[in-house]
Amino acid sequence: MRCFRGPNLSLPYRRLFGGQLLAQFVAAATLGSPEKSVRSMHANFVREGLVDEEVTYDVVHRHRGRSFDTLQISALQQDRLIAVATVAMHVPDDGPDVQTISDIPPIPPADREIIVGLLPWETRSVDDLDEPAAAPPHYELWMRTPPANDPGQYPAVAAYATDLTVIGTALRPLDGYSQGGNGTAFHSAVTSHTIWFHRPLRTDDWLLLRQDSPIIAGGRCYGRGDLITGNGSLVASFAQEAVVRFPS
Repeated sequence: MRCFRGPNLSLPYRRLFGGQLLAQFVAAATLGSPEKSVRSMHANFVREGLVDEEVTYDVVHRHRGRSFDTLQISALQQDRLIAVATVAMHVPDDGPDVQTISDIPPIPPADREIIVGLLPWETRSVDDLDEPAAAPPHYELWMRTPPANDPGQYPAVAAYATDLTVIGTALRPLDGYSQGGNGTAFHSAVTSHTIWFHRPLRTDDWLLLRQDSPIIAGGRCYGRGDLITGNGSLVASFAQEAVVRFPS
């Protein structure tokens, strides 16, 4: 077993942001199996993380192979388990390279830049998740980060970004509710998150987060999405389930 420590980001958020845990899971897996790249990660969030305590990541190899490794990573704060992830590592193979996705729209102009509080980099969208009027449960967000000193950090940054707007997308059909009402009009907490990396990616080039939510029911919502480059290459996909509770 190997152990790593992750400092917490200083964010305007009342608890430890799940996207930080996702990013640090990816980083810990890369450190734990450096000869392979992350193929997929499934994370379960067990309890709320505290913003004033570092997170320790215990990395255990459950399988080692020539092409695949399987890692189990536990995120702890003072021996409190707050999240656990299963990560599949892979050495890419040669083979067909074919994708089938809908055409992507052009990158919005600079006047469509928006502020997404937990994404401290450039973001643009033609829609507004803070708009309470009912709309289809679909959302597209373009993002671009500054260049990283280590290109190996880009998958972790991408994982971080996939955690932010799925719940807001699921709420769009509900008239009078929006993502900005979290903590007041409703309360939510992500329970599980999965991400698959299909191709190498960079976040300092424009990436489209295209996502939709087919269902909100039983106090839970589910959403899924893709990460697509500006030239239309599908580089990653993700899915998330969250608890969403409304006051009686």
